[in-house]
Amino acid sequence: MARVVTDLVGAQVDLGMRVVLACPPRTPLALAAAALGADVRPWPAGREPGPGLVAESRRIAGLVDLVRPDLVHAHSAKAGLAARLAVRGRVPTVYQPHAWSFEAVDGVTGALARRWERWAARWTDRVVCVSEAERRRGEQAGVRAAWSVVHNGVDARRFATAPDRAAARAALALPASDPLVVCVGRLCRQKGQDTLLTAWPAVLDRVPHARLVLVGDGPAADALRAAAGRPAPSPRHPAPPGGAGPAAVGFAGAVTDPALWYRAADLVVQPSRWEGMALAPLEAMAAGRPVVVTDVDGARESLPPGHETHCLVRPDDPAALGAALAGLLRRPVLREALGRQAQRHVLGSFDVRRSGAAIADVYHELTAAPRPELTEPIPQ
Repeated sequence: MARVVTDLVGAQVDLGMRVVLACPPRTPLALAAAALGADVRPWPAGREPGPGLVAESRRIAGLVDLVRPDLVHAHSAKAGLAARLAVRGRVPTVYQPHAWSFEAVDGVTGALARRWERWAARWTDRVVCVSEAERRRGEQAGVRAAWSVVHNGVDARRFATAPDRAAARAALALPASDPLVVCVGRLCRQKGQDTLLTAWPAVLDRVPHARLVLVGDGPAADALRAAAGRPAPSPRHPAPPGGAGPAAVGFAGAVTDPALWYRAADLVVQPSRWEGMALAPLEAMAAGRPVVVTDVDGARESLPPGHETHCLVRPDDPAALGAALAGLLRRPVLREALGRQAQRHVLGSFDVRRSGAAIADVYHELTAAPRPELTEPIPQ
């Protein structure tokens, strides 16, 4: 999600907007947005709702009072919760869930998340979904809102012009010829890397020299390393160059720019359990690589026509995932053709400048519309 926000900030600055971004300080998002020209304000906040939510919401209210924006755009469930509690409709408000909060939880917590999303819609001038599937899921959950669907976009030209496969592998200290599968994303339950590791032995049975590298970090890192038989690196035993080493599974850790990894790969995989529309597959396709994805929200909308046969599998199905990966690794001509088609598809339909212009249209529509007089104060 941070890359989505960073790319959107860049597009908005290019369009001449004044962008004030509130986010946790000294994070990659804060540094990148500042470099792009945003006015970055520190907002100390955790990833999940908790006892600090009231204070976090008050900080947003204070910032809104100080900056006096024309519009507030809240990204993700946590910021959407804090911002809408703070503003309560006094300023035109856009909420972009980037996958619904209730998909991550079950039982009582899931029911509460659905209730909150339905309730908070009263303070939301527009809910922006990144896929039609995400919008439908919100409607099915009872969220009654004014909707816009704006597909995620990426800086397609940057990924398309990254170094070629050989140069990328040399830069990452990776073997030149071994078949390489790359998975880019936060190491967490949502992204499904545990399913990928379960599927990987079946891939090795059919493609013995194949290598898998997980690019990213997150709360599941230690568990995934243990499942792969790869202990966490330490000062005395650092990770090998490129994070791969002699084993069939490697861990690259967090990277600021995944472009080299996409270009080094023969195939990219995103085995998510839920999404709105995942960004990594779009980046990989912009780099000219075919992507195997799970059939979650946004996946079918992001793939080029006809790629479902080879590149789309059910979530939480290691057998289907392994078969799809091995099948493509064993068919290099098909893989290259799919990669070329994928690159043309993203360059034509998913460039961040197109997405930024569509979001700007939403802003202009909302700020130009007359608003009813509200009496509910912004909490201090």
